[in-house]
Amino acid sequence: MPEWSSLVGFSLVALGMVLTPGPNMIYLLSRTISQGRLAGLISLCGVAAGFVFYMVCAAFGITALVMAVPYAYDSLRIAGALYLAWLAWSAMRPGARSPLLARALRADPPRRLFAMGLLTNLLNPKIAVMYLSLLPQFIDPALGSVLGQTLVLGTGQIVISIAVNGAIVLAAGSVARLLATRPAWAQVQRWLMAGVLGGLALRMATADTRR
Repeated sequence: MPEWSSLVGFSLVALGMVLTPGPNMIYLLSRTISQGRLAGLISLCGVAAGFVFYMVCAAFGITALVMAVPYAYDSLRIAGALYLAWLAWSAMRPGARSPLLARALRADPPRRLFAMGLLTNLLNPKIAVMYLSLLPQFIDPALGSVLGQTLVLGTGQIVISIAVNGAIVLAAGSVARLLATRPAWAQVQRWLMAGVLGGLALRMATADTRR
């Protein structure tokens, strides 16, 4: 069992990550607006399955391997920091558009909705960065099983992500109207997103030791 400080810290990181628009949020928002809430919720189930896949992979070897090989850990940490910094710059660069602007999607059957949600999450580099670069920083082998700590932290991340994304699906219409009637809000959202991502990038770049 991880320390409460680690559990709370990783939960805050997970919350910051899910609140910064990425492929999952964009897909769920677009799907819900194009096809309705039920389609969005089915797609969310696919996204949830993708989270479980990442957590299981991390729990049964990937995280332990990264922690056992210092150079591999440092390489992933630096690569993750650079990726998050690039996302931050992409959000605030001149002429950038809000990633929350939905796109039109064709109607698909439930099986395809689930598959697309799963694929969107599996190909989401932000989630890979979280599990390979961020999560190991909150695991302390001295506290016991790395497997158990990974499962606890991963489960917390999944619960937070599903709750936030579920709320986005239910409020997709309101979000679309807000962006349409208050375009200045989109710019504020971009700067907030850049601030969160930049802070995470700085944290990763300066975390040169593992607990």
